[in-house]
Amino acid sequence: MSENGVTTQESAQTETVQTPRVKKKRGDFRFGPTLGEGSYSTVILAREIASGREFAMKVLEKRHIMREKKVPQVEREKQVLSRLDHPFFVRLYFTFQDSERLYFGLSVARKGELLSKIKQLGKFDMECARFYTAQIVSALQHLHSLNIIHRDLKPENILFNDKMQIQITDFGTAKQLSDSGDEPRSSSFVGTAQYVSPELLKDKKACKSSDLWALGCIVYQMLTGEFPFKAPNEYLIFQQIVNCKYEFPENFDRDAKNLISSLLQLNPMERLGSASCGGYERLMEHPFFSGIDWENLANQPAPKTMLALAGDSSDEDTVEDLADGFDQAFINDFKNQVVEESKVKGHSKVFTVTSNLFNSHQDSSQLATSDPTDISGYGLPAVMGKEDRERWLRKQQSSEWDYFAKGNLILKQGQLEKKRGFSVKLREFLLTEGPKLIYIDPNSKEVKGEIPWSSELRTEPKSFRIFLVHTPNRTYHLIDKSNNALMWCKKIEEIKKHYFKDGNH
Repeated sequence: MSENGVTTQESAQTETVQTPRVKKKRGDFRFGPTLGEGSYSTVILAREIASGREFAMKVLEKRHIMREKKVPQVEREKQVLSRLDHPFFVRLYFTFQDSERLYFGLSVARKGELLSKIKQLGKFDMECARFYTAQIVSALQHLHSLNIIHRDLKPENILFNDKMQIQITDFGTAKQLSDSGDEPRSSSFVGTAQYVSPELLKDKKACKSSDLWALGCIVYQMLTGEFPFKAPNEYLIFQQIVNCKYEFPENFDRDAKNLISSLLQLNPMERLGSASCGGYERLMEHPFFSGIDWENLANQPAPKTMLALAGDSSDEDTVEDLADGFDQAFINDFKNQVVEESKVKGHSKVFTVTSNLFNSHQDSSQLATSDPTDISGYGLPAVMGKEDRERWLRKQQSSEWDYFAKGNLILKQGQLEKKRGFSVKLREFLLTEGPKLIYIDPNSKEVKGEIPWSSELRTEPKSFRIFLVHTPNRTYHLIDKSNNALMWCKKIEEIKKHYFKDGNH
């Protein structure tokens, strides 16, 4: 119903109700690699076919959930995630189910956990620690305003998105409170030894301040690389916690020390950030957070240290990046390998094989077709019969890498080291129909780039394990540690010959 041509809010709501929302189903998505595994779920990267959007699909086996009596945890996680609306939490977009599984469509956070970043760096500098502590505080303020406590806040449950902003996850043990939750109340024992609060250990009670205790432990860990409470076993760790027995390293930052000490208070009512100590406003005013723009925190770029750690800088080589003498090192490596293999296989045989493989005019049909995942094989030909192609496509669908091929047949794939200056990065390379030559981070399962094809692209083998791919604007230095660089060169040249017969694609 409209008034003067303008749809009223009431009629708009009625129209919304009358339009049934189509429930998503598994067939709406193309499933890719596994991003992570929990005690009763698996998180898989999935792309919605209609929109092309990516999601972290949390898949839960119904039979396992019921057998392990995890139904309350699953329901709790769904309820909590549905209520959260904040940039520093993993976001739940939708849920659906089939006869065997439950599916949670979550935002993608594939840049690893806070714990792994601490281990990589040893410890955070003050800029990183301040930035991410502020983000955790902002997230907890939102969570606690909804009268929800996390109860298992720890670096393993703090993920990073592509912008290196935090994404807090794992709400299976979260608790929704009936009132403000400022005072401790009865609670089952949940959490992780190093971050569990003393009130839970002594009185089996938890409150919002229990999350603030965990925050104090996390800040300490970010700045030192170690747990504040550490001992050979959980019993001794718990004894240290209930007695608040921990030490700061020498020359520890004064403001950081004061913040941590204010959070690691035995009495939950005396922790900075609790309602009785001025709440989050008082916590955010602490000198440790000097320079933090709380209103614009979600839009601020992550510290350069973390962006570099995530590999957000260019993953491509330019001609200007090539170091002097690099080619000679490649040649020396090649000669050394030929000499070594000559001793084993016989001098003449090695040089005959090498000559044949380096000969760009060799007929590619002389090299046998092989499974594209065979690192020592030639892969699939550019042209094959319809039935053969469909058979290989069906087989490919069981692979986690099929997701990245986007319907194209993978002709050859394998892990290569990609060198840029003094940096070497391991990448999964996929050579597909199209043609496309894509490289993917095998850990985060993120596409890092694509080598552009043209009639000017050419390969240059340097040894059995090292080869270059030259394009008009860049040269890619690739290392095959399985000593099959020559096979890669021949395959790329064959694909180029097929798609650029007359110099044009």
